[in-house]
Amino acid sequence: MPIRLKLFIKRVILPLIGSFIFLSLAYWLYKIAPTKEVSLVLVILVLTIYLFLFEVLPVDVTAITIMVLLGLISWQFEFFDLSQELLDINHLFDGFASNAVMSIVAVMIIGASLDKTGMMGNVANFITKVGGSTEKRITPLISFTVGIISSFMQNVGAAALFLPVTSRIANRTEIPLSRLLMPMGFCAICGGTVTLVGSSPLILLNDLIATSNKSLPPEQQIEQFSLFSVTPIGLAVVAVAILYFLLLGNFVLPTTTAKRVSSRGTLDYIRKIYGVNFSLNEIAVPPESPLVGLSIEQAEKEFAIRIIALYDGTRMHIAPGALSRRTEIQPSNMLAVMASDYALNRFVEANELDLKPAMQTFAEALMPTRAGMSEIVIPPGSELIGKTPRELTLRSTYGLTVLVVYRDGENLTDISDEPFHSGDTIIAHQPWTELQALEGNRDFVILTHDYPRTEDTRPKKLIHALVFFALALFLVIFTDLRLSVALLTGAVGMVLSGVISIDEAYDAVSWKTVFLLASLIPLGIAVENSGTANWIAEQTLAMLGDVPEFVLLTVIAILSTFFTLVMSNVGATVLLVPLAISIAIKVGANPAVFAITVALATSNSFIIPTHQVNALLMGPGGYKVVDYLKAGGIMTVLFLVVMLFMVNLIF
Repeated sequence: MPIRLKLFIKRVILPLIGSFIFLSLAYWLYKIAPTKEVSLVLVILVLTIYLFLFEVLPVDVTAITIMVLLGLISWQFEFFDLSQELLDINHLFDGFASNAVMSIVAVMIIGASLDKTGMMGNVANFITKVGGSTEKRITPLISFTVGIISSFMQNVGAAALFLPVTSRIANRTEIPLSRLLMPMGFCAICGGTVTLVGSSPLILLNDLIATSNKSLPPEQQIEQFSLFSVTPIGLAVVAVAILYFLLLGNFVLPTTTAKRVSSRGTLDYIRKIYGVNFSLNEIAVPPESPLVGLSIEQAEKEFAIRIIALYDGTRMHIAPGALSRRTEIQPSNMLAVMASDYALNRFVEANELDLKPAMQTFAEALMPTRAGMSEIVIPPGSELIGKTPRELTLRSTYGLTVLVVYRDGENLTDISDEPFHSGDTIIAHQPWTELQALEGNRDFVILTHDYPRTEDTRPKKLIHALVFFALALFLVIFTDLRLSVALLTGAVGMVLSGVISIDEAYDAVSWKTVFLLASLIPLGIAVENSGTANWIAEQTLAMLGDVPEFVLLTVIAILSTFFTLVMSNVGATVLLVPLAISIAIKVGANPAVFAITVALATSNSFIIPTHQVNALLMGPGGYKVVDYLKAGGIMTVLFLVVMLFMVNLIF
């Protein structure tokens, strides 16, 4: 089928068919509803689901449009022949100041603050140290770590934080990235069910319960949930997800080679253009080696090699700062050496060195995503012209280990005392962070641009970040302070202590999510106040007949799962929590259990890549829709079974 025809069917034909079906449904519901208020709210509900399902508008624009529509109808309720307003128009925008919305804003800022400290790099180091290079060990370590992190921040934020970490681990272990990202993403989604601040639906839950309590008599008031009320359920779901991929990963995970960030293109280009065939090697220095006692400068000059890093058994010495030409080589040092094959063999044999078959000690510090070769030109007017590399101490000052200088068609290798000329091209090895820092320096023109750029991290602020994160958790767990205030205390502390700037804090907030959530809250209120939820509950019970409570709970969970696949999980929660509470009250069940089932089931979004986490990982993992259908279909069923079992076991 031609691509244009497919697009025409998708963008025109299907929405037209859908609009006819939904218009028919809206008209039928309008006719059978008991009151004008319920009729109008049902029509608005059908319109909302249609707009979400066919993405006629962006989801946040849809939510804002529905909120404004409710406001206009409530303003002119008499014109619509209503006996009362659908909601108080003076409180139409209260959702923006709601406990749920402010809690989500705070969680986003706290998550971004922890990321700014570089904590994720430390986590990656720990995972690779403990897990080694075996997929069966790496997968559960990554997945469990992301699941726990996701329990205290938005799951898409946790997945975004761990995407470069997982890519780094995949590069080091040579495990296909597609084998790691989907388990990590699914566990990020599951991790959102471990605490009440892990996902938007759970953050929203207590607010929806409070709204329902306003219309309930005192004896039917629903008790709100605490931070760790759902923890056993969430941990069970995360554990099952990990076991699922350990046992069935070979059958449901694709093995694709997705594009990774690396310096391979630059390395090949430099080899081709300049004939620089250097390779990076790890070498151990035995105590009896003639190399012991020589400085780095002496070793490099005599053997035409370049020492990129040195490990003395306790500390890594790497440019800039920690490594200079005067650094002496000691017994049992480990060296990272760049050299041609000829120079390397001569260096190893002459000094009785132990050449390692692969990078181990320096694998993390010098991996392609952290350091590599670059091409730098000395421009006219540069302060470097006429000065030698020895004078400039390029390694100590700028982190540049100069491999060769290309001048007039020749590669100069003995360059420590050779003054730079205008137009000289430096082929150097350096950490990418140092190359990035040189981009604003007028003494250099950086020709290498396809290297991984890193954001500004503040490792010295890690303690500050952990202190304010712990403070926020303490206030949430051990005090009766409102959740939003407790979390914002931690977020404000991050800003005041310099962990994150106020501009970075604003950038960390997904305003699309904020407007989506705040704008849908009035719809939930209208569904509750108009009696729509109560009426739908009556019709549902009449259709199901006299069935056990567990069957009702299962129906609610399946309905929530379906809704979260065709619309946002926030929208599904807003619509279904009032309905679930109404059904529970009518059958004499615990409404809190039904409400929390909805909030948990709206996280059950694995089967198609519409969830933010799935969409984020689809490109880097090289996944197709069929991959999510295959792996996500089984995970969806497992999630429902485990979640329902644990809910009944605990509540």
